[in-house]
Amino acid sequence: MDINIHIANSQHLSYAGEICEVMRKAAKKRGTGIAKRKPEYIKKKMNEGKAVIAIDNDGQHFAGFSYIESWENKQYIANSGLIVHPHYRKLGLGRKIKNRVFQLSRKKYPDAKIFGITTSMAVMKINSDLGYRPVTFSELTDDKTFWKGCQSCPNYDILTDEKRKDCLCTGMLYDPQKNGKPSQKNNKQTRWHKFKRFMRLHQRNLQRKTRKLLTNNND
Repeated sequence: MDINIHIANSQHLSYAGEICEVMRKAAKKRGTGIAKRKPEYIKKKMNEGKAVIAIDNDGQHFAGFSYIESWENKQYIANSGLIVHPHYRKLGLGRKIKNRVFQLSRKKYPDAKIFGITTSMAVMKINSDLGYRPVTFSELTDDKTFWKGCQSCPNYDILTDEKRKDCLCTGMLYDPQKNGKPSQKNNKQTRWHKFKRFMRLHQRNLQRKTRKLLTNNND
């Protein structure tokens, strides 16, 4: 299957409605939250050149999408809304889109920190390969607008109970001042060992969070 990944522009505006609907259905199926976006917002990102879209080679079918958001006067960047259409999953397309939007972010905002929060193991693995590291929420943006986007998540009460310091999501950050350019020596085996070490820490952290929640619920 031949799929082309483009920096989205005005030629892709007609896909905005379908993108929003696929995002909505995916969030509902997973039972996790996602910041709800309207087609007008997606179109705005396309017109600004701040989105990446994957299109089937017939030019008619949307296969995947992601976009860039900026916070705190462009000091922090988030690669948001990563979605792959159900017909095109299990092809490694999510990783390709994530790589492309990450490179677009680095080009547009070379000095900005790139961050995300996620419960997806697959996304954590991709982020880890790109050079992200797990961090506490205190290292992420303080912008209230970003955190407001979590209101649609069923775990939002946990976030507010923890005074926005913790939740079931894992925060990950790419800091260009600490990471620099990705090393060519960082081969697949090295990245895999790093990710396994990260996952051990993540599992312990998740168990700690779960125990804490159960204790609080029993009080």
